[in-house]
Amino acid sequence: MGGALIGGILKSAVSRPEDIVATTASPARAAEVAARYGIRAEPQANARAAAEADVIILAVKPGKITHLLDEIRTSLRPSQILVSIAAAYPIELIECSLAHPMAIFRAMPNIPVVVEEGATGMARNGHSTVEQAALVESLFRELGPVCWVEEDQLHAVTAVSGSGPAYIYMVIEAMIAGGLKQGLPRDVATKLAEQTVLGAAKLVRETGLHPAILRDQVITPGGVTISAIHELEKHGLRSMLISAIETATRHSRHVTESLVQKYKDQKQREKTHQDRTHPEKPNE
Repeated sequence: MGGALIGGILKSAVSRPEDIVATTASPARAAEVAARYGIRAEPQANARAAAEADVIILAVKPGKITHLLDEIRTSLRPSQILVSIAAAYPIELIECSLAHPMAIFRAMPNIPVVVEEGATGMARNGHSTVEQAALVESLFRELGPVCWVEEDQLHAVTAVSGSGPAYIYMVIEAMIAGGLKQGLPRDVATKLAEQTVLGAAKLVRETGLHPAILRDQVITPGGVTISAIHELEKHGLRSMLISAIETATRHSRHVTESLVQKYKDQKQREKTHQDRTHPEKPNE
């Protein structure tokens, strides 16, 4: 995901290659990133890179972000912009890990950003300005549409577009299997299925019509399509997808609540340890 963002930033010319620094875990990965994108890449240099940057993008998994924030917190300035794409990790915990207030953005891009057809939901904290929001949006817009939401709505964004490609892959897989069952060669079934999904989505985007209207345009009375739709409705396709998004939203919210509780428990343990190590002197 970090590599996809670098590619999008370079393509949109928001920043020049010489102004971008990527940090990696290993020298080998740093060499690979530098060669691919023509930028500076350094292994294990998070604090130094953060100190130099105007915009810092935290492209790590939620389990690593706490350690990363501890590593860079003293290098950050109030004028900088911090962007996190760590799923489920709330802005309030990022703020608690910093030494001072600053503009913080959370972005939820999905995997198709690697082919510049992604979708990104985005939220920001109260210390960010309209100008900063426009700058951050420009970084992601080259990779696909950007939708601004309240932070709590990022759970639903995760369920719809973050996890959504997995649902569509299952649909494509099933369509290919159906074609194979009916005797189509695998390459033919695959090409037809993938292009059908791509074309259908593009038609929704470019016409602006509700999918139900476009669906009805495919249906003819007593035809093949209505027979297939009846079978899909009988097995509850729409209900299953709605329930899947509901379940994913609920789980995303649970993950965030668990991260917040884990953070509070850790702070309480640290306070207890400090109280035991440095007890207050009794009043004389």
